[in-house]
Amino acid sequence: MNQWLDERLHISRLNDKFLRKAFPVHHSFFLGEITLFSLIILILTGILLALSYEPSNSLIVNSFDPGTTDKPNLIPAAYHSALKINAMPFGDMLRRIHHWTANIMVAAAVIHMMRIYFTGAFKKPREINWWIGMLLLIFAALTAVTGYVLPYDNYAYNTLKVIYGIASSIPWVGEWVAQAAFAGKFPGDGVIPRVYGYHIMLLPMILVALTAAHMLIMIKQKHTQPQYAKRIAYKKIVGVPLMTQQTPIMLLLAVAFAAIIVLFSAFIPVHPVEFFGPPSTTPINNIKPDWYLLWVFGALAIIPSFEVNIFGGLIGSEFVGAIVLPTIILLAMFAVPMLDRSRDNMYYAENPTNHPVRLAAGVAFMALLVVWSVAGYKPELISSGILTTGNANTVLWIATFLVPALCYFGTLGIVRGIRALRESDARDRAAFSHADD
Repeated sequence: MNQWLDERLHISRLNDKFLRKAFPVHHSFFLGEITLFSLIILILTGILLALSYEPSNSLIVNSFDPGTTDKPNLIPAAYHSALKINAMPFGDMLRRIHHWTANIMVAAAVIHMMRIYFTGAFKKPREINWWIGMLLLIFAALTAVTGYVLPYDNYAYNTLKVIYGIASSIPWVGEWVAQAAFAGKFPGDGVIPRVYGYHIMLLPMILVALTAAHMLIMIKQKHTQPQYAKRIAYKKIVGVPLMTQQTPIMLLLAVAFAAIIVLFSAFIPVHPVEFFGPPSTTPINNIKPDWYLLWVFGALAIIPSFEVNIFGGLIGSEFVGAIVLPTIILLAMFAVPMLDRSRDNMYYAENPTNHPVRLAAGVAFMALLVVWSVAGYKPELISSGILTTGNANTVLWIATFLVPALCYFGTLGIVRGIRALRESDARDRAAFSHADD
């Protein structure tokens, strides 16, 4: 039977080329696999949720509170289906698993990209996979954003209003872009079907395609080797084969990961659609995105309000804070392989302290995003008395420049101190060795 299949499908070639691929034995390399497992769980739970979700903002009678014959209680069908899912056996649990898995996937992808950056694994010939990883991160965030507006409660309604306003703020073509993205003026009848199409078809297909390309390129180029591999077998691939060794490890990790998500979801609730109620004209103050987009919200919060008319196009603070600044940040991240000019040691994962400028720049960049994320809580900081209305923007702008600068030069100082200690230890060992001779 095996020979019959091999003559037709060349399974032996598949085994030699792919199934015997060596995987490095190092815990940090599991971050990419956790991201992949998260995507699989999201697809499976998303399919189950889609079976009970109605992608429509048409008004129907609320079966949980029908009102009266003279005045029926009408709510959007999408919101009603979210209430039904919560009322189903394990329906709320399914929503929780889907929600927290999405957050974990983005977190794992972020930490994975940090490992790639700090160990120099983005260098030639791996620039393409760095760019694909960036696209995966962006589209994963977009998929999550489209997901948490689908319940179409009052919170989601106000969130969509903010997103529509950001799209409309693009000079000259903003209104056209917003209507093209959301199927007409907001809130139109087609907004939920359009967002639903993005969430279950367009964006998942893009994520699956990018993931496949990412993995194929990784198999072709092979992993960067951990530092210990240099001592064991210089410029040799050190690891365990995919079949018989790596696969059981991956399956065990997948089962443990799924168990942790289920346990976490059992105790930590998600967005309470019943609390916010159906869409209404009552605004919700201090709407905030999830943690991975909070830095965009913070940048938008600290930019002073302004508006400039250039050739009929209005350039305002909303456009600069929500589109221009994030675009600059993302372009800088895309440019990392071109900005790093060091070309040494491309075979092995580098020690971050051997490249102090790159390490310091990465720490400063993360500090900047943390400052902007904190700025997203500006109203809470003011209401709690930590900041005042008059000095909030000034303090946050000073922190925007001061904190990254302190982190940059502080990291350089620490790394140089570590290097000096290493050199001193090396001199001492050499001196003792010479004295023994």
